[in-house]
Amino acid sequence: MASTFSFDIVSDFDHQELVNAIDQVVRDIKSRYDLKDTQTTVELGEKSITISTDSDMTLHAVHSILREKVAKRNLSQKILDFGKVESASGNRVRQEITLKKGISQEIAKQISKLIREEFKKVQASIQGDTMRVTAKAKDDLQTVIQRLKQEDFPVALQFTNYR
Repeated sequence: MASTFSFDIVSDFDHQELVNAIDQVVRDIKSRYDLKDTQTTVELGEKSITISTDSDMTLHAVHSILREKVAKRNLSQKILDFGKVESASGNRVRQEITLKKGISQEIAKQISKLIREEFKKVQASIQGDTMRVTAKAKDDLQTVIQRLKQEDFPVALQFTNYR
């Protein structure tokens, strides 16, 4: 039996679920009466989503559809980082939505500090864009998970490799 137990904290999302959500958004845009003739495009890239449409009003409608479909697919809203709305050619608007993946160093330091201050028997180590939390008792790790779920970090956190 292991003398220490651990789990990893990651910030990730299921890419296939996001692809399915974008497909549903495109289907909704084509079928909705108010968006049908706007020539709105939603393109999923490797690290971003690009929306191109004819006005701010339709852009906000696409935002609400996107948020709804992402939520229905059990993806966190925190993976979407809405960029600045830009003017495009032909009186159109374009917006790039960056997809957040991984825990930044500053957020990892905040999490590590929180764990150090509140849980004396638990160690947290930063490993690139993930974190490893170790302790001698599984109960301590479960308490840490519950405490981190109560915090509102700007990234979606998942707890993996619990052993």
